[in-house]
Amino acid sequence: MVSAAAVEAKNVTKIFGVGQDGVRALDRVSVTIRENEFFTLLGPSGCGKTTLLRLIAGFDFPTEGEILLYGQDIAPLPPYKRPVNTVFQNYSLFPHMTVGQNIGFGLEMLGKPKAEVDARVTEMLRLVRMEELRNRKTSQISGGQQQRVALARALAPQPKVLLLDEPLSALDYKLRKDMQIELKRLQNETGITFIFVTHDQEEALTMSDRIAVMSKGHILQVGSPREIYDHPAERFVANFIGETNFLKGDVAGIAGGKADVRLAGGTAVAATLPEGFAPNGGVTVVIRPEHAQVAPAGGRATLNGTVENVVYFGTDTHIHLRLDEGGEFIVRQQNSRDRPVTVVQGDKAGVLIGDNVAQVLRD
Repeated sequence: MVSAAAVEAKNVTKIFGVGQDGVRALDRVSVTIRENEFFTLLGPSGCGKTTLLRLIAGFDFPTEGEILLYGQDIAPLPPYKRPVNTVFQNYSLFPHMTVGQNIGFGLEMLGKPKAEVDARVTEMLRLVRMEELRNRKTSQISGGQQQRVALARALAPQPKVLLLDEPLSALDYKLRKDMQIELKRLQNETGITFIFVTHDQEEALTMSDRIAVMSKGHILQVGSPREIYDHPAERFVANFIGETNFLKGDVAGIAGGKADVRLAGGTAVAATLPEGFAPNGGVTVVIRPEHAQVAPAGGRATLNGTVENVVYFGTDTHIHLRLDEGGEFIVRQQNSRDRPVTVVQGDKAGVLIGDNVAQVLRD
């Protein structure tokens, strides 16, 4: 059963400035974000993701189009009248206040009774697992703890939608990884729709129910993390998320949503087609490094080449090959004592590409 729409953007355009100096930050963007999902806007700096978030929050207004919250046009509503809260990169906590006072501040501004504020603060402290720090000043706690306080403060008024604008970017790597799991737990426990903005691909894949990949004011693809990673529809999407091998080929035939693609070396692969795309002639095929295997040259190998470099990463090893027909190809092999990497620089080697791993791109 598909959840109801929490937020809808309908043909939203946002232009900053006027005339020839105007900058089109969003160009006819349409997207539906479901109730109770963790939805991520992913893309590089300047792609429009934060602009879309600000339109939902009410800090900016669309030049054209509509923003709907549970079917209601919220354009006329100022930010403080929208059932939406935002957590920014800068947590903006009050350093002279305690953790509990920071969490309860917004509720007090809404005129809630003291007993209700105290009860809600207690509930939020339990949710973010910080009960013992209730009376500690926020200037006396760690960055990760400050991030949890900011989340608790934003969740305390029980918004229908929580907007998160790269809130983990200031944290170190290990703490950021821990907070990714923590954010997903909070979203599951509260049932609130989370809309998360990031340029970090791993962050998006780890937490999201669905991801919208953005570039130059457009949404290029929306899908689950697995769909976005395994079946990118556009070259930008494939290249932006994870390591990728691109191969050129010609379509020899199409059947059942797959194309029989003849590669430059003469061998063929069966590649999945993007929905509604029926190419004719030359195409680009994408294959993730972990979806291929190193094999003896010749024989059953799909591709053949020479090993240029072998890089050990602890959990896995990357084998870089120069293909006989030109171009590079990377194979990622998980390290195992039962199946060690045996090729070395200068070896001739083949690449095996299995069924259901290749994807045709819209170039």
